[in-house]
Amino acid sequence: MARRDDPVPETARLELEFEEPYLLGPLFGDYDRHLVTIESRLGVHVAARGNRVQIEGEPDSAARARDVLVGLYNRLEQGHDIDAAAVESIIGMASQPKLDGIITEDVTSAPRVMIRTRKKTVVPRSPTQTIYMEALSRDDMIFALGPAGTGKTYLAVAQAVSQLISGSVDRLILSRPAVEAGERLGFLPGDMKEKVDPYLRPLYDALYDMLPTEQVERRIASGEIEIAPIAFMRGRTLNDAFIILDEAQNTTPAQMKMFLTRFGMRSRMVICGDPKQIDLPDIGKSGLHDAVSRLSDVKGIAVVPFTIADVVRHPLVGRIVEAYEGPDQ
Repeated sequence: MARRDDPVPETARLELEFEEPYLLGPLFGDYDRHLVTIESRLGVHVAARGNRVQIEGEPDSAARARDVLVGLYNRLEQGHDIDAAAVESIIGMASQPKLDGIITEDVTSAPRVMIRTRKKTVVPRSPTQTIYMEALSRDDMIFALGPAGTGKTYLAVAQAVSQLISGSVDRLILSRPAVEAGERLGFLPGDMKEKVDPYLRPLYDALYDMLPTEQVERRIASGEIEIAPIAFMRGRTLNDAFIILDEAQNTTPAQMKMFLTRFGMRSRMVICGDPKQIDLPDIGKSGLHDAVSRLSDVKGIAVVPFTIADVVRHPLVGRIVEAYEGPDQ
């Protein structure tokens, strides 16, 4: 039961006015679903009347909702699409400003970094993604570590495609170890390509998201894009290439050393993996953990750690990851 001398929660009322009516549809979403998401996640009430939006709630929450709406509107003005994932990510990126404080630049202004491909322009959806995308454009070798759904491989493929299109590199090489949940290639039907393609499917999916289908197939046929298991890298020197190793936690130290030493002139290499999802028989002998412990302080190598807070898939994915990786696990 509330006491009469209990403090009454302070309520703020903020109003925004948007100049371009044609942007309000995508800003609010079908049946105002984006506004509903903001209300649910931030504990505020949002009412839209014409080109004006009124926000009511606790001061910090109301200010945060204001920043989210301004950030979404500015992205629409810049020609970026807004979907449910973008709304969730900008909510997550919004800081907790004071009611009379300065609007947070990271949320409301143009992204500091973006990647342009044939089919889309990719912008960061979490603070760590911003750091990662800056490293992708700057460093020769990057280790991206963290849980599923944080965009490690997707952003690496986007940067690789962008550099291939611009001519910065001559070819793209995408690789994964063929180790999954204890299965062995010999038990799978078909020839070698049919055996390994299921393991490499996430890389194909990312490529098709960045390039038209006919371009992907043509570039694969010409050798500009190569997708192969890590065993196929042995004995090669990879010059003028953008090289990505996915699921790197499932390499052995010997495989990782072999892969890293394929690095050639005018090349860039990205190694992606989740140290907590190792499918090797001996999880204590992961090449990813071994490499990071040896190379994290080497000049020219960046290590970007992602956390559960950076998951940019459906919000439920973040909660699932947290449940599996919580303190009791």
